[in-house]
Amino acid sequence: MMTEDKYALIGAGPSGLAGARNLDRAGIAFDGFESHDNVGGLWDIDNPHSTVYESAHLISSKTTTAFAEFPMADSVADYPSHVELAEYFRDYADTHDLRRHFTFGTTVVDVSPVDSLWQVTTRSRSGETTVARYRGVIIANGTLSKPNMPTFQGEYTGTLMHTSQYRSPEIFRGKRVLVIGAGNSGCDIAVDAVHHAESVDLSVRRGYYFVPKYLFGRPSDTLNQGKPLPPWIKQRVDTMVLKQFTGDPVRFGFPAPDYKIYESHPVVNSLILHHLGHGDVHVRGDIDRFDGRTVHFVDGSSAAYDLVLCATGYHLDYPFIERDELGWSGAAPDLFLNLASRRHDNLFVLGMVEASGLGWQGRFEQAELVAKLITARTEAPAAAQEFSVAAAGPPPDLSGGYKYLKLGRMAYYVNKDAYRSAITRHIGLLDTALAKGGQ
Repeated sequence: MMTEDKYALIGAGPSGLAGARNLDRAGIAFDGFESHDNVGGLWDIDNPHSTVYESAHLISSKTTTAFAEFPMADSVADYPSHVELAEYFRDYADTHDLRRHFTFGTTVVDVSPVDSLWQVTTRSRSGETTVARYRGVIIANGTLSKPNMPTFQGEYTGTLMHTSQYRSPEIFRGKRVLVIGAGNSGCDIAVDAVHHAESVDLSVRRGYYFVPKYLFGRPSDTLNQGKPLPPWIKQRVDTMVLKQFTGDPVRFGFPAPDYKIYESHPVVNSLILHHLGHGDVHVRGDIDRFDGRTVHFVDGSSAAYDLVLCATGYHLDYPFIERDELGWSGAAPDLFLNLASRRHDNLFVLGMVEASGLGWQGRFEQAELVAKLITARTEAPAAAQEFSVAAAGPPPDLSGGYKYLKLGRMAYYVNKDAYRSAITRHIGLLDTALAKGGQ
């Protein structure tokens, strides 16, 4: 089959595998490309582009995270490690015979529109370049690849690094350590450092809500899985519950949050509070400047450190395609339902979505919608055109009534229930049209 009759799928991580599975079962021809030599994306720590570290585990439980059609085994921990997750994705790919669709060790270096097609340029590890034209493109290369490395006044002469470079806590042995940022990775790594470092400080600029991994003896995200509560009720109830279980983090030196719970992603980690309570970690304010190995904070205090680690997140990055083609707006592309181009009806992105509790099933449903839309282009064109009209119109409200912080990292954040409802509604419309034969 000529490539012009196929789609190009970029990436074999969780979203790429979801894409491959749904394209395959819909009978849509495609070629997959993966720069690593195996599936699993960042969860394969041997992947040169992986950003996981030796102690990395899921912050959501296996039951709320796994693909619905492929539950994790009972023997897998409630919060699996990256080792278990890498094996999970390999098993998923093998069970559904997805590897045959991918060319591994191949990097996509350019994606450009040519007439109604897309020209895709790839490069093998040996340096061989291949150019082919495809019917459409589905981007699924993940969101955690380009480190957000802040700039600071002054010069730091110790070791300065980003969490993307972190693998083992051995680097902290005997050192005075400062972790900048108290998100999930920052807190995980600070806990790692406690057991090796001479001292550990945590620099923060805002307050956080800390959710323990277990509540009432169960993984906390398995509670309240029924009909979603109105935001104001859930925020009030969950805030009260957290105060009972974790107390007020302000007593450990954190600023009081200037927002309500769930208006930013909570930190799913109670061990950091344990170590703060034992004096193993100390909270510092935001950084003012560096001076050699001395770090000056905005409150006028200062301290010397041997290693400063920036847990400052990532930027979205799709380096192989011009930003105009994706319709970038601010920190993220402006895509309908976070997945469909408003400019090209044959360009999609899988995985550009963050939501507490969405799991990989939410990404699977994204891919299901894309596959059914591609099918409808030929078998139910009227329904496909209705989708295109919706995609060109005002963006739907996917907040679920929550007032998310206006931060770059929240640019593609949605409410799980609102998002899955919108996705499944469009799947249902396409299913109905396809069942009627496009009539």
